[in-house]
Amino acid sequence: MLFSTVYINNISNALSVFEEYFKSLEEESIRDNFVTVYELMDEVMDYGLPQTTDSKILLEYITQQGHKLEVGAPRPPTTVTNAVSWRSEGIKYRKNEVFMDVIESVNLLVSATGSVLRSEILGSIKLKVVLSGMPELRLGLNDKVLFEITGREKSKSVELEDVKFHQCVRLSRFENDRTISFIPPDGDSELMSYRLNTAVKPLIWIESVIEKFSHSRVEIKARSQFKSRSTANNVVILVPVPSDADSPKFKTSTGHAKWVPEKSAVEWTIKSFPGGKEYMMRAHVGLPSVESDEQEAKRPITVKFEIPYFTVSGIQVRYLKIIEKSGYQALPWVRYITQSGDYQIRTN
Repeated sequence: MLFSTVYINNISNALSVFEEYFKSLEEESIRDNFVTVYELMDEVMDYGLPQTTDSKILLEYITQQGHKLEVGAPRPPTTVTNAVSWRSEGIKYRKNEVFMDVIESVNLLVSATGSVLRSEILGSIKLKVVLSGMPELRLGLNDKVLFEITGREKSKSVELEDVKFHQCVRLSRFENDRTISFIPPDGDSELMSYRLNTAVKPLIWIESVIEKFSHSRVEIKARSQFKSRSTANNVVILVPVPSDADSPKFKTSTGHAKWVPEKSAVEWTIKSFPGGKEYMMRAHVGLPSVESDEQEAKRPITVKFEIPYFTVSGIQVRYLKIIEKSGYQALPWVRYITQSGDYQIRTN
């Protein structure tokens, strides 16, 4: 199990190397940087197995400006010879801080009657490390397995699945006692990702009434089903209408609606959507005399949103300890964010 986890993490790191070098993977960028691609593949793979896949290490001796390695026998970068290859020695900052983002993306498919047909939570914990020296960090979560080991109350715990870690995490220790202990990379990195197959009620529920006459009338009610202390930001509700519709007119109780012909949809945008609120949007669009394709009219409503200071799974950072031999004081900051992924609600 330990070997397979390390192997999967290395493959994931290798895929991100090209994006670090070329920003976006397109045919033109690969063709223009063929020599660099060849050198990267030569360093990343050894007899078909991943070896050095950390982009911070590769950037030290395969630069964006030079397409070939230096001639001769260059000295390997210090990060390769260090016991901790992902972090250089001698890092110093005037102010020591760690910023942690716990980000959860909700994938949801709901029937027109409100039945949840598919739900999934994809989570990641991202770090921005501004720490001097070679610190050790210890992260505690309300992990269900850990609570079972220690005999704690399990009602406020979460069961993490498909957990994947950055190579800095001591996997053997995590498998033994679920302790997440690591020496972090400098700067930005993704510490871990996870998945939860758990039943999730719609955070924003949409009721739709669509009537077809010479003019189609669409009535949409949007209701936030989370607590009032939280607020969804930048909510975008995309309501499909026939591609040959025209002459749209809108009326909303809040926000702004517009016709988006390239998406064959009405886009309703609400900048701030507090919990426990309900808003309404009415749209009238002209339809041709010929009946539109029935399958086209049944496309689902899609919803985009972001809710800060909130996690739908209930995951919590119980502690984040920073240990460094010099004993300096460091501040940890933790932020929670829930956002929509593939979030769809079917219409009648």
